[in-house]
Amino acid sequence: MDRAIRSRAEALKTHFETAGAQAIETSILQPAEVLLDLYGEDIRARAYVTQDPLRGEQMLRPDFTVPVVQMHMAHGAEPARYTYAGEVFRRQEQATGRASEYVQVGYEVFDRANPAAADAEVFSLISAPLAALRLRAVMGDVGLLIAAVDGLATSEARKNALRRHIWRPKRFRALLERYSGTSPIPETRAALLASADPFAGAGLEIGLRSRTEIKDRIEALREDQKAAPLAGQDVVQINRLLSIKGRLPHALAALGELSRELTAIKPAVAQIQERAQAMVSRNINLDEIEFEAGYGRSSMEYYDGFVFGLYSDDAKLPPVATGGRYDALTRVLGQGVEIPAVGGVIRPELVIALEAKA
Repeated sequence: MDRAIRSRAEALKTHFETAGAQAIETSILQPAEVLLDLYGEDIRARAYVTQDPLRGEQMLRPDFTVPVVQMHMAHGAEPARYTYAGEVFRRQEQATGRASEYVQVGYEVFDRANPAAADAEVFSLISAPLAALRLRAVMGDVGLLIAAVDGLATSEARKNALRRHIWRPKRFRALLERYSGTSPIPETRAALLASADPFAGAGLEIGLRSRTEIKDRIEALREDQKAAPLAGQDVVQINRLLSIKGRLPHALAALGELSRELTAIKPAVAQIQERAQAMVSRNINLDEIEFEAGYGRSSMEYYDGFVFGLYSDDAKLPPVATGGRYDALTRVLGQGVEIPAVGGVIRPELVIALEAKA
């Protein structure tokens, strides 16, 4: 690690320790089989994976949050606050010029007392040491879209499919169009589902899936055909939701207006309002925060609520800091036990680079 980056990383970690965080470390080598499914498609595609003869498939650490949650759910007391600093590793396309190894300094909060206050705490502590850089703050809440999907008048199978693809915007939109009937079923699929014997004429090789798996999939698709199409108004409302963006106070007003029709999102909107009030209590200017209802859908799949990023004016640079809430991740790694959790990370090398340009 470069000396200047190491020094800045240590300073940032000390900043979080002063706020009450316990400094921890996690192994650079992590078990791939368990953890890869918890990341988004982008991270899974860029992970460095290797086979260890004793420990099975392993990967170089692509981030800290998942191993920190795993550690906390196995051994941690609550409430808890952690900080860390170290390298993460992600493959990059050569044309991007982005580093495949870089440093993250993070702050994670496990506290069930007041989630809105914890969100504001994390955002405040992450953004405070970066204030001189005048970064652009963007926020969202994945919980809005999750709530909208939960409230749809459709089959549970269709809701599950939409939930799985919340973090894949193109696939999510394609499913919405298919379920609403605006996008017809491909002719080849329609013919397959209408056939009395879908395997007729098939050879011995039917791909990587077993004949039973294929049969189950065909039956699921046939069952899906029986479901009534999504109401056009439901699709319109979801599209309205995803189009909401602007300064946080204005976006909140728009969300409040939409929630009178799309009532399923009312609890999520109330959480955003409570979070905004907690931020005001920390002297955060809401007028300086951009809110996008669809923000965070191309980041980590374990974020299921509040998400944020801090960006420079240089569009070629990745975000200087990112973070979010990942309550469901604690349930997955806690084997049924869960605790509200939120955190964020800073990339110190980007901080140094931007300071040099100032």
